[in-house]
Amino acid sequence: MRRDIFQAIADPTRRAILVLIAVQAMTPNGIAEHFDITRQSISKHLRILSECDLLAQKQEGREIFYELKIEKMKEIDIWLDQFRKIIEERFQNLDQLLFTLKNKKK
Repeated sequence: MRRDIFQAIADPTRRAILVLIAVQAMTPNGIAEHFDITRQSISKHLRILSECDLLAQKQEGREIFYELKIEKMKEIDIWLDQFRKIIEERFQNLDQLLFTLKNKKK
């Protein structure tokens, strides 16, 4: 089952896992060391992230390493970009208003 990428980032633990593995590939046990939850819970989060196609698995001997598929994060960035543009426009309007008010006082 393929999940929506936004389901993956909806959970704070999954966001924290993404931050961890963005720096370096990690095993499930290595990831679990950073959290105060069970190894089974970490596995569930990793499964959801994998179903969203945000993680790649690399087998090295008996260990499985998870690494971030950074190109998949672009989908989130594209969606967020629309809000960046709105916020930037609002700040520009605010700057213009403040500039106008400042010049009226002179």
